[in-house]
Amino acid sequence: MNLTFNLKYFMAFLVLFITEALIAYFLKSGFIRHTFGDFLIVILMYCFLKSFLIIAPKKVALVVLVISFAIEILQYFNLNHFLGLQDSHLAKLILGSTFQWSDLLAYCLGVLFVLILESLSTKTSKS
Repeated sequence: MNLTFNLKYFMAFLVLFITEALIAYFLKSGFIRHTFGDFLIVILMYCFLKSFLIIAPKKVALVVLVISFAIEILQYFNLNHFLGLQDSHLAKLILGSTFQWSDLLAYCLGVLFVLILESLSTKTSKS
């Protein structure tokens, strides 16, 4: 694993970050906020890591998936309440507040989407 700066991934990260911020600010419920936002967050995390690390896509995708699942499992055990952060809007935004099986599915689909894009990108660049 080597350090680098990849503008393409960083720009994608920024676009996704702004999109997530807009979703969080304007949408308080519904599919876009709860499910699509989870789909996008793993892509955002992937792009952020790829912005600074030269590492195989599958390895980054696995790290992102493990982090996402860990956070979701911590939600199941009410981490925010355990840490005394149940009233913190920022903690709820970053760590979430409720466990949902559908979030785990959204994370998997987001990582799968990234891997498909990476695969298509690699095939295109080899041609």
